[in-house]
Amino acid sequence: MDLLEQSGFRVLARNWRKGRLELDLVCKDADTIVFVEVKTRLAEGMSTPADAITPAKQRMVTRAAQAWIAANNAWQRPCRFDVVCVLHNGKTFCAEHYRNAFDFSPALGRGNTAWQPW
Repeated sequence: MDLLEQSGFRVLARNWRKGRLELDLVCKDADTIVFVEVKTRLAEGMSTPADAITPAKQRMVTRAAQAWIAANNAWQRPCRFDVVCVLHNGKTFCAEHYRNAFDFSPALGRGNTAWQPW
């Protein structure tokens, strides 16, 4: 995604999958691994792209991030969750990037311990 690359991000993976888990983008921002959820909606639509980042979606993205970290032995790397919201009207696109859009702890639900050592 040009928006992220122009901000200095390096894309590590696009549409990464493991079973039913999926990550839209996995990027590197300096030393931080960034899991980016991309949501697109019509500009005239009833909901915004951000409306789709529900607690259930956050849990799924968090689980997918855990799987990516395990697959890449990246447990000691700092990470965060960003969201890119894209609105389009058929001809043009408008994208906004939200850093630290949500935290992994609430997404894991009650009774779970933090999954990273920091």
